[in-house]
Amino acid sequence: MIERHEYLNELQKWKNEKVIKVVTGLRRCGKSTLLSMFQEQLLKSGTAKEQIISINFEDLQYETLKDYSALYRHVTERLCRDRMNYIFLDEIQMVQDFQKAVDSLYIRDNVDLYITGSNAYLLSGELATLLSGRYVEIRMLPLSFREYCELKGSGEGDALFSEYMRYGALPYIAAMDDPASKADVYLEGIYNTIIVKDIELRQQRRENDPNKRKITDMTLLRNIARFLAESVGSPVSVKSISDYITSTGRKISQNTVNDYVEALIEPYIFYPAERFDIKGKQLLKQNHKLYIVDLGLRRHLVPKRNYDLGHSLENLVYLELLRRGFTVMIGKAGSAEVDFVAKKGDNILYFQVAASLIEESTFVREFAPLKAIADNYPKTILTLDHFTPGNYDGITVANAVDWLLE
Repeated sequence: MIERHEYLNELQKWKNEKVIKVVTGLRRCGKSTLLSMFQEQLLKSGTAKEQIISINFEDLQYETLKDYSALYRHVTERLCRDRMNYIFLDEIQMVQDFQKAVDSLYIRDNVDLYITGSNAYLLSGELATLLSGRYVEIRMLPLSFREYCELKGSGEGDALFSEYMRYGALPYIAAMDDPASKADVYLEGIYNTIIVKDIELRQQRRENDPNKRKITDMTLLRNIARFLAESVGSPVSVKSISDYITSTGRKISQNTVNDYVEALIEPYIFYPAERFDIKGKQLLKQNHKLYIVDLGLRRHLVPKRNYDLGHSLENLVYLELLRRGFTVMIGKAGSAEVDFVAKKGDNILYFQVAASLIEESTFVREFAPLKAIADNYPKTILTLDHFTPGNYDGITVANAVDWLLE
């Protein structure tokens, strides 16, 4: 088991603050383990066992607590008076009207509340309105390459990186023996669980809303997921997806496509990256990109003949920038495109990603968009080759594996 130091530090930073700590992310990315590790830290620091109340709603023993009023009674009956109580509610979205229990627990004295969820609607709609300004979100991703190497303990960097790209970064896969024979079965199980459980919850949310379409065609959902996985690193629009589905012999409206894409974004399978006009300093509305949360899932979804190294590397860089706390957008510099504009506070970084820069034409093509940017913020090209790293007229070329290990 590997300690997720960055996430544990975030929980420690917010400990005892009067805000709800909300950990979000894909199923099986390590949220439950994170809460367990944090509880161990609490016990080691002198917190008594009776001060900790922990409920995982995927565990059948808590089935009766999936009613918000029953949950509230269960927790409040166990609160310690005059001492801080640490309450952990794992996969809270499985509780009907959970926001009512969460809000009522939040307003009590001596309650430090931590919740996790595997669906983005956890922080949308009524809960976001109810808890506005009263929660902090900690967005959890599968293992970084640095964490992956720490878990493996030994091995050559390039060999581990190849394994990391092939099988992905979900903690259980990273820890398993012989992933070549097991990874696909495990990934299929996770994917089916996400599709079945999260879509079912989505249906329940929309039962009373006649304006929202239900997700009923699982074959269509899987086809759109496959198309998006193949299109990682390329601009996509609702129209382009609709045209693709139509080309397979089935007519579909753009509104339906939009609902199905939302259904794949909500459970954190895909992450959208908006386009940003660097010169005009504004977001653009069309042709954003979608990146997949794990390359193991991408390999599972995409036929081998359509699998490409460059876009997979771009996907990894996108996720790593998110881990490092950046807001990540696709840059437009005149007619050229910059792979990533990464913003954190007043800091801006520009990135291009290329599997190799050895070919002169590739070298020139990747440099051109960065040279077209007039400001002086740092500009970097990340590549897998070991021959071109260096500084070229103020533009840094770095080996991607080394950068991921920073």
